[in-house]
Amino acid sequence: MSNPADQWDRRKFLHGLTLAGTAGLVGLHPGPALAEPPPETTKIRLVRIPGICIAPQYVADDLLRSEGFTEVSYIGTPAGVEASRAAASGEADFTMAFAGPFIVSLDAGHPVVLLAGVHVGCFELFATERVRTIRDLKGKTAAVQSLQSSQHIFLSSMAAYVGLDPRRDITWATYPSAESIRLLADGKIDAFLAFPPEPQELRAKKIGRVVVNSRTDRPWSQYFCCLIAGNREFVGRYPVATKRVVRAILKASDVCALEPERAARAVVEKGYPTTYDYALQTMRDVTYGKWRQYDPEDTLRFYSLRLHEAGLIKSSPQKIIAQGTDWRFLNELKKELKG
Repeated sequence: MSNPADQWDRRKFLHGLTLAGTAGLVGLHPGPALAEPPPETTKIRLVRIPGICIAPQYVADDLLRSEGFTEVSYIGTPAGVEASRAAASGEADFTMAFAGPFIVSLDAGHPVVLLAGVHVGCFELFATERVRTIRDLKGKTAAVQSLQSSQHIFLSSMAAYVGLDPRRDITWATYPSAESIRLLADGKIDAFLAFPPEPQELRAKKIGRVVVNSRTDRPWSQYFCCLIAGNREFVGRYPVATKRVVRAILKASDVCALEPERAARAVVEKGYPTTYDYALQTMRDVTYGKWRQYDPEDTLRFYSLRLHEAGLIKSSPQKIIAQGTDWRFLNELKKELKG
């Protein structure tokens, strides 16, 4: 980690980006925001989950303040459906998370609305030599943090894609991630789905082998991993504030792509239990800054079909998209923030 003299602060952040010539690229100049009405509320609550792939949500802290939010707070929850439930219940206003749990949540009727895709490719499937392909998981034990966690939902969709029934063909073991990593190293489980900074740690320690990398392996690399979701009542009541939140997070995604060192420093200084080296490698590994190119509806169609095949949802992709999305802010920002 950097020394105290080089610590993150708002003036260094914005000034550094300007010197690097990236402020214009990511739309940090305040023109569009100043031309809009002020946000209807100046208080924003975001969900804090264990993984650091959602770094744009934390890098956006200063950008949110420049958008007129004077109180930015983070509500801690586990990853997965619980993060979506926090937004649905009104405990939080917005969250970033993997698309799958949002789909499960929408299928259950929770009042969340998906607003934009953010980045591609953060999950990696690590396994022992007993597992060479996803199909080899049949009859094997895979460790996840909990059922309905992001790990469980993502790996279930992967299994369904290759014709397995994750409810019958895979034995699920639930452990904290640190314990799963130890068990994988000892060969006591067969597979573990890791999200940052766990893949970086596993590679550094030479534990297991990568079976699937969602950043590089098709079809997973063709779809968003994490999206932005908001509380449905908040989005309907505060459209100006919603657009400003989405803009700040999408700008922050560009910052993660263009200034990975600064983004990694921000994550570590937010108090995440990871090293600067792992955080920096995460910023370089995850495909940030592609929110303009990918279509979030394609992501929802793909994962809704997989999760229906896996028996985790009953709704069709059309129903999920019709009832749970609002792309008007994203469409406006694609025109406004041309990269």
